[in-house]
Amino acid sequence: MIHHTKKFLSQPEGKTLEFKQDMSSPKGLLKTLVAFANTAGGRLVIGVTDDKKVIGIENPLDEEERICNMIADTIAPRLVPNLELYTAHDKTLLLVNVFLSGLRPHYLKSEGPETGVYVRLGSSNRQADKHLIAELQRGVSGISFDTLPMPHLSADDLDLPAICSDFSERKINDSALHSLKILLKDQGKLVPSQGGMLLYGKERRFYFDDAWIQCGRFIGRDKADIFDHLDIHDPLPKSVDSIMLFLKKHAFRGADFSEVRRKDIWSIPINILREVIINALVHTDYSHQGSPIRIAFFDDRIEVENPGGLLPGLTVEDMKQGVSQIRNPVIARVFRELALIEQWGSGIPSIFSEAKAGKSQWAA
Repeated sequence: MIHHTKKFLSQPEGKTLEFKQDMSSPKGLLKTLVAFANTAGGRLVIGVTDDKKVIGIENPLDEEERICNMIADTIAPRLVPNLELYTAHDKTLLLVNVFLSGLRPHYLKSEGPETGVYVRLGSSNRQADKHLIAELQRGVSGISFDTLPMPHLSADDLDLPAICSDFSERKINDSALHSLKILLKDQGKLVPSQGGMLLYGKERRFYFDDAWIQCGRFIGRDKADIFDHLDIHDPLPKSVDSIMLFLKKHAFRGADFSEVRRKDIWSIPINILREVIINALVHTDYSHQGSPIRIAFFDDRIEVENPGGLLPGLTVEDMKQGVSQIRNPVIARVFRELALIEQWGSGIPSIFSEAKAGKSQWAA
């Protein structure tokens, strides 16, 4: 939510801010309000053009009543935003302030609860699929996907040797696995959590088809010409080293790519890449279906794609400041116990800090 009213006119449109010239296209306006309520809150400013020209609105009290009626008639569950009239450049603007809702997911009544749910992605509104709707519902209930039990499975479905290898200095038994939430008590017996199976399931791909990592080294700056690829199906903690080995292999081979290209790529410090990889593995939305985690190595950059948007209430600016919301607490705790995570919320700030320090060194 944008708190400083005097500054909002100088801000670009984004996750928590949108400008509208008027209310002539009410459906788009209402989608924005639904998306704000489902995502991180936001402010809709009516009376400003796309190029930031303040034109104001006529009959502001009538328009205020009109939008209140529209919201009441078209959005469910009931949404009650805070409306303000604000004067700028001798023009009256209507501000519609929406907070992250505890009743989410909200939806447009005309489209229904299955197709009328929208979330905010950057400065646009995105229709939520059933997996994202389920995550919104879990978030309101304080439930995480990886903490749910898998009652039809048992401890025998876990790769115990892999767990013992990772926790070599710790005695691994049912009690230890329960402490780590890899096993949960359900109906009087211990069963794997979804996080436990994602981490160490023997048949992980059977239950979570997209829980793997696809790595590719491309020649050039797009995906037209692939030189090498690797599919990684290791337990998630082991995947960190497997991904880094793939990246290092192609960073330091000189036979196929120019010295200049390799130098450009490895102006990215290795610690930053490792932190980005860990962040992707820990914060992926594993309930999402359709794509694995993808690592794409180009001549001029490395892209890391993982399914899932930011959790409701979280913005990119929050992340830069070290605000942490954990999508997968079971996976995150195991990574922390294995010293793959040092401190909650430190990953993104350390990435920017190290990148800034590295940039200064390169400039020198």
